[in-house]
Amino acid sequence: MTWVTPHTADLWHHYGRTRHATDRTVPDDFRWNWEQDGGPGPEVLGDLTGLYVGDLGAGAARHAAHLVVHHRPVRVVAIDASPAQYAMATDLYGHLAPRLRIVRSDVVRYLHAGRGTYDVLYSVFGAVDFTEPRALLPAAATALRAGGRLVFSTLGHCLDGSPAQPDVRHVDIPARTPGGEVTTMRRWVLQEQVWVKLLDEAGFTRISVDVLPGGEGPRTADALLVTAYRSS
Repeated sequence: MTWVTPHTADLWHHYGRTRHATDRTVPDDFRWNWEQDGGPGPEVLGDLTGLYVGDLGAGAARHAAHLVVHHRPVRVVAIDASPAQYAMATDLYGHLAPRLRIVRSDVVRYLHAGRGTYDVLYSVFGAVDFTEPRALLPAAATALRAGGRLVFSTLGHCLDGSPAQPDVRHVDIPARTPGGEVTTMRRWVLQEQVWVKLLDEAGFTRISVDVLPGGEGPRTADALLVTAYRSS
């Protein structure tokens, strides 16, 4: 996600507000598919015992909270640039500190400042989707320790059914300002081979991509589940 300055509208202001008002629980699980109802779960991240983990584009930090409560990382850092998402995450899960650290920051900037810090980084349709990948992926490689793992789920095609991009180009998707005005934001929906090439160029190895089929309905979508390791 891009950095939100005082002069930039927070396009994530409305996201998740209804759930925030009605659901304050720590999720028992999370899934990587678009509908969040099937396919693999957090076991894809491996054994997190004693590890330092980062959630890229954490939103309300529900995935991060799950890992803190149900697994054994030494710390999970939930990073998001949105003031609204940061406020919701802090309200919901601030009590899980210090094992959960909630951070409002541009993700690329924050990762560069934490060189060699993380054992695992992940994104569930988060910052990987909404940040220029030629900036984010090298920053993630920098922040990981040698042999560290990056895992992310991303759209396999656009929600309107149009295909993923065959090169590194964003698509514009609908968004709303805090005042409700209609606008757009950038999302990177890329073909599998494009992600693989970008990860290789950023210094990752052992790259694997699995397709998670979408369900039924007008807003369903296939997802790509991507795993890569920082070269040692």
